[in-house]
Amino acid sequence: MVDGITTNPTIIMKEGKDHQVVIQQIAEVVKGPISIEGVGMTADEMVKEAEGFITWIPNAVIKVPMTQEGLKAVRVLSKKGIATNVTLVFSVSQALLAAKVGATYVSPFVGRLDDVKQNGMALIGDILQVFRNYGFKTEVIVASVRSVKHVEEAAKLGAHIATIPPKVYEELWKHELTDKGIAQFIEDHKKSAAGK
Repeated sequence: MVDGITTNPTIIMKEGKDHQVVIQQIAEVVKGPISIEGVGMTADEMVKEAEGFITWIPNAVIKVPMTQEGLKAVRVLSKKGIATNVTLVFSVSQALLAAKVGATYVSPFVGRLDDVKQNGMALIGDILQVFRNYGFKTEVIVASVRSVKHVEEAAKLGAHIATIPPKVYEELWKHELTDKGIAQFIEDHKKSAAGK
């Protein structure tokens, strides 16, 4: 049920393997978009990294930071037909600029906004509204997801994608009443079988 993967240098470092090796291993399992992030700070550096990344796997999406240089890189990459994911988005204006330069995806970080007492999910609704207002094709990836509630709210708002960490992903199908119902069915079955 995983449609795609987002990575970043910190996640890759934790694997203790070469960046390209990890990305290619992921691509063996996941056929959807795989976001790859470099460390270039200038538009030229980001474009150069991107041109290398797209040779690694056919489903590469290039993650770029929400900076002025990042937006310049997105403009260049977009014109070359290379998919991009503008990351570390924290405002409607940032998402608007990313969409205007042709970003394939924007990644607003809801959990980090919640951490500083701002409403991350309200930002998602606002970005989606702006994108609808102007017919932008840029898709919203809800990032920094911290709970099942975030996933549910993202879906209710109509977000296109949510990056869900493994811990939260494993909670999606759990509910205490489901567990209680299964236990009851098993117990009732045992009683029924014992009565035969």
